[in-house]
Amino acid sequence: MKPFMSPLKPRSVHLICAGLLSFALCSAAYAQQSGLPINAAASVNGAIITNDMVEQGIKVAISQGQKDSPELRKMVIEKFIEVLLLSQQAEKDGLANSEKANAQLTMIRQNYLADLELSTFMAQNPITDADIQAEYNKQVASLGPQGMIMEYKISDIALATEADAQAALNRIKKGEAFDKVAKSVSLAPNKAQGGAAGWVQPGQVPPQISAVLVNLGKGQTSAPIQLQQGWYLVKLEDKKSSKPPTFEQAKPAIRAGLAQRKQFEFVSGIAKNSKIVVQ
Repeated sequence: MKPFMSPLKPRSVHLICAGLLSFALCSAAYAQQSGLPINAAASVNGAIITNDMVEQGIKVAISQGQKDSPELRKMVIEKFIEVLLLSQQAEKDGLANSEKANAQLTMIRQNYLADLELSTFMAQNPITDADIQAEYNKQVASLGPQGMIMEYKISDIALATEADAQAALNRIKKGEAFDKVAKSVSLAPNKAQGGAAGWVQPGQVPPQISAVLVNLGKGQTSAPIQLQQGWYLVKLEDKKSSKPPTFEQAKPAIRAGLAQRKQFEFVSGIAKNSKIVVQ
């Protein structure tokens, strides 16, 4: 469970800017001569936009549904130039050392390093086809004699503490709509959708969630559930049964589920050996 001006999709542009520029451009190399150096796609007042940066930007755009083309490359470069111009002007205007800028840059750095650590861990501990086959066999065997898969349509609310989760649950028990409470207090990205998380299978969510989910009745909301990331309330919106997909059909979802589980266990291991204080 579990943020702008060009033809690029908004989310693509945001990821390109926030995920790549904030670090790469802050430490951009400067041209040593009037011409562009090797591996440079463009420069703005001497600050270099490298071809590597552009390729990363293109990959982000493609992952968000854009089609690779010369026009896409041009748009990515134009967006890099636009952000460089604005960031350089911000430096001139004295905004770079403001408290707000420092706080945002710190958050961006932490998020980048967290993503880098996870991606490095997953590269060193990849999900193999044998892992996926074993999980598929396990899931099929767990279906029982009827051989049907149960799927659950859920909504969730993520909160920092048990007290916050209990307070939210009390509001729901008093008659407030789950989605209204989610929009007002949830810390999860899906709060804008009222906590809607879509259809899931028990193996696709953390075991603490699945153990509760399978025992909820339609329309019921769980008691607070503790995960490493915080406390959750889960509402069962609906459920259905269906025939299991073939191995090839299930492979992408199983790979994603195993990756999520491996990452969760990795983070939990780090947390276990760390001192965490929450007010």
